[in-house]
Amino acid sequence: MEPTVHPFSSLFQQLGLPDDDASIRAFIETHRPLPDTLLMADAPFWSPAQARFLRESITADADWANVVDQLSVALRTE
Repeated sequence: MEPTVHPFSSLFQQLGLPDDDASIRAFIETHRPLPDTLLMADAPFWSPAQARFLRESITADADWANVVDQLSVALRTE
């Protein structure tokens, strides 16, 4: 079975954040650069529920893991 591929907009929907392109760009610009020493799920701008979802997506290697990794890279790139 093929894994589900989720776009950034779906991840932002899942996190309860605005999911249009401009809002996604603004979120990334506002919160970057994230230090390499900080796990993305531990960043102070996430709610407890958002942080839990991000952490579980990575540890369970869920369908969301790839796009969560992509967001982590985007937040670490200046």
